[in-house]
Amino acid sequence: MTTIHLLGFPRIGARRELKQLQESYWKQDIDEAALLKGARELRQRHWLLQKGAGVELAPVGDFSLYDHVLDAQVLVGALPARFGFDAATLSTAQYFALARGNAHQPALEMTKWFDTNYHYLVPEWQAETTFAANPAPLLAQLREAQALGLKAKPVLLGPLTLLWLGKVKGAAFDRLSLLPALLDCYRELLAALAAAGAEWVQLDEPILALDLPADWLAAFAPSYQALAEAPVKLLLASYFGGVAEHAKLLKALPVAGLHLDLVRAPQQLDAFLADWPADKVLSAGSIDGRNVWRADLSAVLTSLEAAHAQLDERLWLAPSCSLLHCPVDLAQETELDVELKTWLAFAVQKLNELKLLKRGLIDGRDAIAPELAGSDHAQASRRASPRIHRPSVAARLTRLADGSDRRHSPYPQRAAAQRAWLNLPVLPTTTIGSFPQTAEIRAARAAFKRGELDAAGYDSAMQREIELAIRRQEELGLDVLVHGEAERNDMVEYFGEQLSGYAFTQYGWVQSYGSRCVKPPIIYGDVERPQPLTVRWAVYAQSLTTYPVKGMLTGPVTMLQWSFVRDDLPRREVCWQIALALNDEVLDLENAGIRVIQIDEPAYREGLPLKQADWAEYLAWASAAFRLSATGTDDATQIHTHMCYSEFNDILPAIAAMDADVITIETSRSDMELLTAFGDFAYPNEIGPGVYDIHSPRVPSETEIETLLEKALAVIPAERLWVNPDCGLKTRGWPEVEAALANMVAVTRRLRARLAETVA
Repeated sequence: MTTIHLLGFPRIGARRELKQLQESYWKQDIDEAALLKGARELRQRHWLLQKGAGVELAPVGDFSLYDHVLDAQVLVGALPARFGFDAATLSTAQYFALARGNAHQPALEMTKWFDTNYHYLVPEWQAETTFAANPAPLLAQLREAQALGLKAKPVLLGPLTLLWLGKVKGAAFDRLSLLPALLDCYRELLAALAAAGAEWVQLDEPILALDLPADWLAAFAPSYQALAEAPVKLLLASYFGGVAEHAKLLKALPVAGLHLDLVRAPQQLDAFLADWPADKVLSAGSIDGRNVWRADLSAVLTSLEAAHAQLDERLWLAPSCSLLHCPVDLAQETELDVELKTWLAFAVQKLNELKLLKRGLIDGRDAIAPELAGSDHAQASRRASPRIHRPSVAARLTRLADGSDRRHSPYPQRAAAQRAWLNLPVLPTTTIGSFPQTAEIRAARAAFKRGELDAAGYDSAMQREIELAIRRQEELGLDVLVHGEAERNDMVEYFGEQLSGYAFTQYGWVQSYGSRCVKPPIIYGDVERPQPLTVRWAVYAQSLTTYPVKGMLTGPVTMLQWSFVRDDLPRREVCWQIALALNDEVLDLENAGIRVIQIDEPAYREGLPLKQADWAEYLAWASAAFRLSATGTDDATQIHTHMCYSEFNDILPAIAAMDADVITIETSRSDMELLTAFGDFAYPNEIGPGVYDIHSPRVPSETEIETLLEKALAVIPAERLWVNPDCGLKTRGWPEVEAALANMVAVTRRLRARLAETVA
């Protein structure tokens, strides 16, 4: 019989139970025993849900207290030496110290997981790195699943992907030199899993979807030959892109099965069906693991029928990738528009889609005729719905002329006009936008949503918080202020709620990192701005101070990437619709007297296709989208952007082409590593490298900040250098924020004095 399995399931829980456990533990409201008990109950609930939905091989090891890449480092005993931790005796407190930092060491660097909005913790490799198999954490979860009567499939990050995702620290060396010792470690892990009763083990190698160097690609055959000695069946999982160019290699690998992402790359199936080995399973990832649209079951069945006729029980069914990137359960959405809801499927509903596909393949279409009719009706309803298309939006895009995405003058002219009125000191200080979302802010927002606080009362509460943020920034001595974003629930949701073409859920949360969950909006139709979004709050903040206040907007690429995007239009067209809506807001801010405007694009790199052949097209339209959002502004209006937790070294020309007057970036966790690339490239505009890691509760010392800024001054001229944190401060508390910013300002003033002495 065709087997249904999952590559992974959302770990956060339908109501973000994992987040509540994590944060309660960090605040010491619960102890370690309560944390681990709650986590165990949560993953067991998920396994039983999967079993009831017809999943025959349940993933084990996809659940993590923080991050699965960090868990892989623990399993192979390769923790950064600077922490002094032993993986075999690692405590829960030490585990979280790796993720969040402690008084002695900054946290592991964090960056995006391929082209998703999930952030993983980057392994640190040194020539002296050693490995020691530590299967205990995974074995404990395997035994839990077995005790529930499940047939379990342990999930491990593949050895080559684990090596690839890490960074070299210290003296340069070839990461592949670590591979033989790492493979020995994996063999021990696989043997331990087999001894514990695992029949199958899934090894995830998503780097196969990248343009790998020849030596990395050549390492697959000997690596998996070495792993084939383990007494367990291996399922090699690729996802996030096509791997047809490696079909010959992958067919020959000594593994028992291969998983393909047939959502991102449906055309690759034919390349693998041809001469598919008679002793191997082929897992068809035909249900979208990264979006929320209901599957077109008739079309998916058609795409799989030939494969099923050829492979029979050797054809497995699965989502395209882990369901980590999907909300948990659509059934919770009691307030969602009824018609729109019929177009959607969250993780739980995707399990049912898999079950229907299996039945349709085995018993024929007549066996699921009512369900196919329902699926066909949902597809037709969506295509024909009048809420999807707005002729005015399409017409506006059609009218765009060549050059309409360009500002009036080049950067040097604009910079002169901006400096004339801003009159800022050298090394101007600012923050990225948000300040702590306090209990008072959250209580006021909740009361307003419940109807217990009227609009006037809510506005008054937000104005008090804005004034508090302004006064504290003045006291700290910052140069360019922000209003603090008290009124905003989320940097994408807040804007999407006010734009046409967006829909929002109550419980559609997905994990971004650790305890940070986001609730991506759903872009279902054409996007435009019915009315101003932020102007009144920015104007109010500016009325409180003589310092310049930045208007704060989320950029078009990030609004696209951090949403569940409609799949009936090219992403470029959707992004440009958003850009034009934001441009209306930018021009209204400027007309209202806000002359410093930040358009955040932290997801710019995230949208980059995994194959380099597709980069140029994406970078051209993504940069144009940013420029469209700022077009028509006066030279004296200073446009900022912000990017964080991504690698930009190889796309710096495209970032320069965005033509922001000032870019702020995350650099503190990477010890200014990224800034070197900006210096080598000779980035032409102004830049603010982050000197304060806001994702860690630790307060950076003046010495740490000064060291980072001195590194920055070595590569960026002082007249083009800004000083700021890595990212927004909404997740932090006021005491640590004020302490960190006070250190930042104190160091900046010392460096200004030193620079003045040098000039004198």
